[in-house]
Amino acid sequence: MNLLKAFIVGGIICAIGQILIDKTKLTPARILTAFVVSGVILSAIGLYEPLVKFAGAGASVPLTGFGHLLAKGVREAVQEKGLLGVLSGGMTASSAGITTALIAGLIASLFFKNRIKE
Repeated sequence: MNLLKAFIVGGIICAIGQILIDKTKLTPARILTAFVVSGVILSAIGLYEPLVKFAGAGASVPLTGFGHLLAKGVREAVQEKGLLGVLSGGMTASSAGITTALIAGLIASLFFKNRIKE
């Protein structure tokens, strides 16, 4: 049942992104940024945490989940360090994911050559 919930919620998030790509003139970069910002906003008003508890990876893996992770990290760091936590909390909370993405990108760059689109 957990897999089904994750699939449905993750699919809805991806479908929203596809609709935005197809029906608006927004660039993919703006849509991705909007997803991260919406994750931060939904987390700040307390709506994203229940979604993560309900759907698990279906809500925590998409970019909205990254925004949620940033907001959660900032909130925890502010409680521990005060105002300095605003600067360090998000990066501390998301450092494992960012490092993994960088290493995966490096490994991919060693095996594949880039091509110029024509």
